[in-house]
Amino acid sequence: MTPHDTAGSPDGAGSQDTAGAADDARIIASGRTALGIELGSTRIKACLVDADDPARVLAVGSHEWENAFVDRRWTYALDDVWTGVRAAYAALVADVRRITGGELVAIDTIGAIGVSAMMHGYLAFDEAGELLVPFRTWRNTSTGPAAAELSDLLGTNIPLRWSIAHLRQAELDAEPHVPHVRSLTTLAGYVHQRLTGRHVLGVGDASGMFPIDAATHDYDADLVARYDALASTPPLTTLLPEVLVAGADAGALTPEGAELLDPTGALRPGIPFCPPEGDAGTGMVATGSVAPRTGNVSAGTSIFAMVVLERPLAQQHHELDLVTTPAGDPVAMVHCNNGASELAAWVGLFARFAEASGSPLPVDDVYGALFAEAVTGDADAGGLLSYNHLAGEPIVGTTEGRPLVVRTPDSSLTLGNFMRSQLYGVFATLSLGMRVLAEEGVALDRMFAHGGMFRTAGVAQRFLAGALSAPVAVGDTASEGGAWGIAVLAAYRLSGADGEAPASPLGAYLDERVFAGAALQIADPDPADVAGYAAFLDRYAAGLAAERAAVDAL
Repeated sequence: MTPHDTAGSPDGAGSQDTAGAADDARIIASGRTALGIELGSTRIKACLVDADDPARVLAVGSHEWENAFVDRRWTYALDDVWTGVRAAYAALVADVRRITGGELVAIDTIGAIGVSAMMHGYLAFDEAGELLVPFRTWRNTSTGPAAAELSDLLGTNIPLRWSIAHLRQAELDAEPHVPHVRSLTTLAGYVHQRLTGRHVLGVGDASGMFPIDAATHDYDADLVARYDALASTPPLTTLLPEVLVAGADAGALTPEGAELLDPTGALRPGIPFCPPEGDAGTGMVATGSVAPRTGNVSAGTSIFAMVVLERPLAQQHHELDLVTTPAGDPVAMVHCNNGASELAAWVGLFARFAEASGSPLPVDDVYGALFAEAVTGDADAGGLLSYNHLAGEPIVGTTEGRPLVVRTPDSSLTLGNFMRSQLYGVFATLSLGMRVLAEEGVALDRMFAHGGMFRTAGVAQRFLAGALSAPVAVGDTASEGGAWGIAVLAAYRLSGADGEAPASPLGAYLDERVFAGAALQIADPDPADVAGYAAFLDRYAAGLAAERAAVDAL
């Protein structure tokens, strides 16, 4: 879910000397590895790590894809899922071949595999396992009546994108497929089931389907009973995937799954899997933020913040989801449907201008130049406002997107101010939700950030620190994101003795085995940025009336 990931290897992968390549070849050939596959909004990525040193990325592969807007719903075709997964895996194998100098031309086994994907949405299957309606992604905002009804019934916020809201809305709308629903899952759960035959889900991903009981790390039994008394569908416990915490046995690669993943026949079945997780959970792992008073921001097609809670929130807030870490600990989530896609579109426009002028630049250089210019802008972006709403945004009450750039006659229209307003606009709706957490008294020691926009050193990270008025850390794996995070969870699955559950809690494992020697770049909030961003956000909140009017008028 990164706005400008590039194909190839992260720092340290693919640039070793001959001895390093030989070491990597031995590790990969021995199968003491962990593979993470993440299906993001615009890119499917595969990331292979050393299972004994998960901070060490061995190889990567990726495949670009895009959602489609069909019959007024955002969707992906399931055939495209498998085209993309196979392509990303094949690219990873090609990367292995390249970095080992051709010593390894295939991979026949892996220590453990994990699958991650965009959370929420609606994948409904009948008794024969056939998909009943096209996949409805997290981006759809057509579930308002169901989300409101369930929030009242269950006494907790049920966002529009949650799977249970989609199911209930389909029932309220009397959709003809509803009587035939026999199982529900997420995108990660679907891919995992096809590869292993197991209808399971990691607790973090499951917490975006239906509320989780913090004590049992399972669906809240009382709330399940309330829903079952309301709905005419089969009992939820027969529809929803089994919930597993990080480190649990989630099955193994079947012969059919091996053929799906690697049609060449080189990969052997029997490889263990960790529980499939959502991109929010893998983002937390990728940033080492699974302990109370820590949190992370993941910026891509959507943007969301995860803050691990010390105590329950005092009241229900429509701006906040209550989800969990992959270990089952409670988390407040601020999820915005719109992230860096509009920013990427503007960067694409400037890249085309450079090309048309006869001075073409690689897209990363265009990002670098424009981000550097943003630093020269006024602290409040000179009075400019940029709304990045390509899709509806529930936090601010819009059902459809209308990207806007708005300014008053006395504003200062410079390239620096324009780019700063674009970057501020990526964070603005998120900041409105974070204000609610601050009013609840939730304290933060540090936020971690990941996603492609943080690859340009010191710019987006600095502005986010100003927006949150808190230190923001970025690590070396920032651009690898969730694919690396789910690879780490696969390695965690292997950390127990003789296939048993891991002995160390997930937080301790991350601290001791993954992030102990991590290089972090930390940006403290600049007082001028904090004040300037606060002025921008006040104007942004007032200007939302123009955004809503655009939805009505255009």
